[in-house]
Amino acid sequence: MGSFSIWHWLVVLLVVVLVFGTKKLRNIGSDLGGAVKGFKEGMREGGQDAPANGTVAGAQQVQDQSQHPVARETIEVSAKEKS
Repeated sequence: MGSFSIWHWLVVLLVVVLVFGTKKLRNIGSDLGGAVKGFKEGMREGGQDAPANGTVAGAQQVQDQSQHPVARETIEVSAKEKS
């Protein structure tokens, strides 16, 4: 019982297709593919956005914040030691 044969996996695949249907499985596959593609693009863009000089990026960040002010709140929390 350590490993399953190809016939076991085919039966499992058949049951999954019968339960979910091919349309829903296709939608799940395309959603998953889109998420992976978006993640890869985000990682690629994130590497390009890293500035070589920190002062230029700091000036750009201040300028961006003045154009689009965002309310930032600090939440203070006190931690209690477990006894």
